[in-house]
Amino acid sequence: MDGLRHIAEDRGNLILLEVHVKAVSYAGVRKMSVSDHPKPKLKAPTDALLRVTTSGICGSDLHMYDGRTPLDKGTVVGHEIMGVIETVGEAVSSIKKGDRVVLPFNIACGFCYNCHRGDTHSCLTMNPEGASAAYGYAGMGPYAGGQAEFVLVPYADFNCLKLPGTPGDQWEDDFLLLADVFPTGYHATELACVTPGKTVAIFGAGPVGLLAAYSSILKGASEVYVVDNIPERLAKAKELGAIPVDFGEGDPVEQIFKLRKKNKGIQESHRPGEEKLEGVDCAIDAVGYQARDDKHPNHEKPTQVLENVIRVVNPAGAVSLIGVYIAPDPGAEDKNAKKGIFPFPLADFFDKALSLGTGQAPVKRYNEYLRDLIVNGRAKPSKIVSHHIAIDEAPEAYEKFDKRIDGYTKVLIKFGQQKEAA
Repeated sequence: MDGLRHIAEDRGNLILLEVHVKAVSYAGVRKMSVSDHPKPKLKAPTDALLRVTTSGICGSDLHMYDGRTPLDKGTVVGHEIMGVIETVGEAVSSIKKGDRVVLPFNIACGFCYNCHRGDTHSCLTMNPEGASAAYGYAGMGPYAGGQAEFVLVPYADFNCLKLPGTPGDQWEDDFLLLADVFPTGYHATELACVTPGKTVAIFGAGPVGLLAAYSSILKGASEVYVVDNIPERLAKAKELGAIPVDFGEGDPVEQIFKLRKKNKGIQESHRPGEEKLEGVDCAIDAVGYQARDDKHPNHEKPTQVLENVIRVVNPAGAVSLIGVYIAPDPGAEDKNAKKGIFPFPLADFFDKALSLGTGQAPVKRYNEYLRDLIVNGRAKPSKIVSHHIAIDEAPEAYEKFDKRIDGYTKVLIKFGQQKEAA
């Protein structure tokens, strides 16, 4: 098969051939390497082997790239994965060789207490170190990532979402986003209690923030504001139907207040006292602990977005923290931040009677429904994709994505294909 390499090892008179595949692995702070790794093999009768056709570089991969989460050198990364089944274990019954599938980034068993309740993001059995597991991610189990030509899939019957069509078709990019960012963006809106007619502010116009905005619009939100300072990302937010807010032009919360006051239809609908509703019903933090200081964008301020979402949301509103907050953080500036401990405006939070939702997305709770929106032409999440690359270009793509330059917003690695135009 194309891309496979057979490595010969001479042991006396016996020549052993080991099949190797290309994969992206962590090589140190701000260094990714493309190198040969042994082709994965089935380890259990419930496993499957997937030939990867597309894999995504996720914003959360940058936490490892930047050295902000401990990760062993040589670890194969990547948790946004789709492809075609190469082979299955003898106990796999509903997935077969040749099936096109996408993998939820959460690896789950399907039978533990949490999985039974639909909380596959908190599977209790797949990671000996904690209640969650994923492909190629620090602290989330011993599973190799999928920025590789092949990946091993545990409990394939449960962890594969079957897809229609053929590799490289009109749905390829859309389906890849079902692995993480589309369900994660949708989950952010669920945590924020977004329903038809509600107003929403989203901080961060990376892939998750953009798809949280897109999901809010799909759900019928009446106003959706997206805050960032990268022109290309703000332009994409506008293209999706949101109202862009550049925090480089001033306090983003005050900007949203002013924009809402200009909406005469809303203002004229207020009864006396309702002018207190300066902000929005729902606020989403799609940035997390590597947030930038609004006044000094070249400097980090881990609590900046957290403070903003609590300020911008109206009394009795809802806040969603979908951006990652993680510990330990070796790159944090003080000892508390290294442990993931941050100041929180609890009095304001209590006084406004806010609700709060946090955590990873349970991808399997949404991926079938979102797939069907794609298939029936109701959703096109691939609008956010900015670049397609070959695997050998991954180190450069990581660098540009990390620097937020040249329009790098959502990068997809294509396998078995030549580089495509962005």
